[in-house]
Amino acid sequence: MAAPQTQGAATQGEEDGDGNRGGTGGVSYEDSKDCILEPLSLPENPGGTTSLEGSPSVPCIFCEEHFLIDEQDKLLKHMIIEHKTVIADVKLVADFQRYISYWRKRFTEQPITDFCSVIRINSTAPFEEQDNYFLLCDVLPEDRILREELQKQRLKEILEQQQQERNDNNFQGSCMFCNEEFLGNRSVLLNHMAREHTFNIGLPDNIVNCNEFLCTLQKKLDNLQCLYCEKTFRDKNTLKDHMRKKQHRRINPKNREYDRFYVINYLELGKSWEEVQLEDDRELLDHQEDDWSDWEEHPLSAVCLFCEKQAETIEKLCVHMEDAHEFDLLKIKSELGLNFYEQVKLVNFIRRQIHQCRCYGCHEKFKSKADLRTHMEEAKHTSLLPERQTWDQPQYYFPTYENDTLLCTLSDSESDLTAQEQNGNIAIISEDTSKLHALKQSSILNQLLLHESLKN
Repeated sequence: MAAPQTQGAATQGEEDGDGNRGGTGGVSYEDSKDCILEPLSLPENPGGTTSLEGSPSVPCIFCEEHFLIDEQDKLLKHMIIEHKTVIADVKLVADFQRYISYWRKRFTEQPITDFCSVIRINSTAPFEEQDNYFLLCDVLPEDRILREELQKQRLKEILEQQQQERNDNNFQGSCMFCNEEFLGNRSVLLNHMAREHTFNIGLPDNIVNCNEFLCTLQKKLDNLQCLYCEKTFRDKNTLKDHMRKKQHRRINPKNREYDRFYVINYLELGKSWEEVQLEDDRELLDHQEDDWSDWEEHPLSAVCLFCEKQAETIEKLCVHMEDAHEFDLLKIKSELGLNFYEQVKLVNFIRRQIHQCRCYGCHEKFKSKADLRTHMEEAKHTSLLPERQTWDQPQYYFPTYENDTLLCTLSDSESDLTAQEQNGNIAIISEDTSKLHALKQSSILNQLLLHESLKN
């Protein structure tokens, strides 16, 4: 993937509307607007989640009522009473705000009965006294996928936060037992408490949101509460003696309040650290006997050069481009004898021109991609490639779109190698000169000289 600065630099050498290079002279105002200064992304399949603006409240799925994020129970109660809707296993929803926003949008597109299970109460009563409640749970595949995606997003954020804390050398904190101050990395303080006071909360690299964790523990000690049995004592000395004699200088593993400070609790949806550790992967591997036949790779979709059509293979995509846009990529590749890197440059060149709404056949610019596509199809300019030196430039080694799967499907074939040999593009490997005497005796030049002397 190209970095933003690399892509921005690469576009400075682009040709202008007349096909001239703009890198040797000044860059015109029109050309400067075409510079790509940030990574671009091709359209992807629907279903992903998008980040939301930070908001202090969460709306109801069905009405305009809003509730504070910390008052999640009030929102759930409101939905049950007012809208007769129940969300199952709310504790397994990694991002409640995004979850609610997603279903709020979906219920405006389709009726709730298309998604939720219906629970009928008072079924033996007369029909007018019966009532229906709706259950939104992960039995619904769409809900399950949403919860998994939110879990993956939260794991990504947690790992980023953990990495930031691991690299942070500006940490400042004091020991909870001897009040000694520590500066630098958080591991210095945690290792000190484990070594000097036998208080071990785990490896520093397994902990996230360390400052909040230490503040939570310190607050409990300030309230004269034992960290393990969680009993409260009358004074600090009594608490110290209790924790020392009972060997309670550790945290309570059953207290779920601490789970959010350990990365292991974010690894799998709905699984705590205890469940993860109890899983025996060795038994699973023994039964599988290295059988990978059930491996199903998620298909990657390549996007058309001229529209947003996607296909899982380059063959299907080439058929589409030939039928819909009269652009035969395989034919161009064969006729021009393009190797892999030349194909990459050509694809990136076309991507760049289409992104900038410029026809590469006549250099005319348009207001939208739809207008450009109509022009190129009517004027038959999709197959009218410019001179090779226009697109065969180092700047087009860099992808125009950072997620361009089409670049991964390009390849050299046997026909490419044959074409290169016919064009004279044959790699020459120099002879080993370390043994010069033997080289002179076996060199092919001796045979050529002998042949010439016999002719003469």
